[in-house]
Amino acid sequence: MNAALITATLLGVTGLAYSVVTGFMVAAPADIGPHVTLAIFSTLITLLAHSMTMFYLIGKGKAIREAVTDGGLPDEIYREVARARRPVFSFGTMAMGVTMLTAILGGAVDTNVLPMGVHSVAAVATIGANIFAFRVELVALLLASETVNKVNELLAQSKSD
Repeated sequence: MNAALITATLLGVTGLAYSVVTGFMVAAPADIGPHVTLAIFSTLITLLAHSMTMFYLIGKGKAIREAVTDGGLPDEIYREVARARRPVFSFGTMAMGVTMLTAILGGAVDTNVLPMGVHSVAAVATIGANIFAFRVELVALLLASETVNKVNELLAQSKSD
């Protein structure tokens, strides 16, 4: 599951980055179609990937907590995972919000309500926020996997004793 979440996030963020590049290369109003199509698709993939990562970490954290409690293992094992996944929710939500804001601002630029510069600045901020959120999510996913392996080993040792 980790591989799927990481791949989806990378696909979405890469698509957003490429969409920014194609947006800066638009020379005439007729050239905007590929930028908009890619941006909408990449926005949806990015939002789905971030939200699925959050839900996955909620479920994985609950499973680790239950295994630690049922196995009589130290609570510090669960607390370590909880500390690692906590920033995922704040930075992931921020990245999702900036991504949605940028998409909305793109519509405002298309209808000539806002100047293109506002959307451009938001687009660059979106890429930065999503890369940072991806880094935080990656750390939490890897730590959760390591913790699951550690809990499984400790539970196996306690059953064999």
